[in-house]
Amino acid sequence: MLRKFYVFTCIVGVGCLLTYVTTVPSGESQSETVSTRPASTLYEQRTPSRDGIGKFYMGREISRVMGHQGAEWLERPEREHEEMPTLLVELLKLKEGDVVADIGVGTGYIARRISPKVGETGTIYGVDIQQEMLDLLAEKMSEVGITNVKGVLGTITDPKLPPESVDLAIMVDVYHEFSHPYEMMQNICRGLKTGGRVVFVEYRAEDRSVPIKRLHKMSELQVIKEATPHPLVWVETLDDLPWQHVIIFEKIATQL
Repeated sequence: MLRKFYVFTCIVGVGCLLTYVTTVPSGESQSETVSTRPASTLYEQRTPSRDGIGKFYMGREISRVMGHQGAEWLERPEREHEEMPTLLVELLKLKEGDVVADIGVGTGYIARRISPKVGETGTIYGVDIQQEMLDLLAEKMSEVGITNVKGVLGTITDPKLPPESVDLAIMVDVYHEFSHPYEMMQNICRGLKTGGRVVFVEYRAEDRSVPIKRLHKMSELQVIKEATPHPLVWVETLDDLPWQHVIIFEKIATQL
């Protein structure tokens, strides 16, 4: 199911969000306010919960990272019907020659489904901060003969993408684990072409029936709130998947 709403539509949840993000000093945008603050003031440290690291960003506690030791879970057979990855890739509307960044690529579960969509003339940057994951990625791609996926060792603040090179950056069940979400999004946007898309795929926090730990879910409004400081405009939210929403933004030109 495709849901669309616009700033002119009177929806209470969105209205509350817009009130939040526009409540800044006169003549100063929320993006400008956040981006000019020292990085150390963007986050708050509290006592961590069981599954969190005690670091909060925009009211959300950041979850613990799943290490490479959990790689088998990424390849579990149940994932096909729990997440419908083939349908997800269809929803992205990719075309031959596109450059895609799969942030938090892991074993390449999503990347290998994207591969035929972008074809031999396309490129997929498989970004991970764990070399062990990139080693597994290379092994998996070699097993199935995929040559258009390039492993990239990123850092906790930077995916190391070539500037203004990417048509679409996708994060599947990953963003909520970023220890430095503001810096990561800042650098993801630097790697995007103007008009390029950022896709957040997160388990729906609004749906209590989704059997995933609380900190590994995100609401649509929280994702939009955290994307707001960056040169991104919300495009649409897709609810076609069983447990996740697909929240899509587009990079806009920035004034010099």
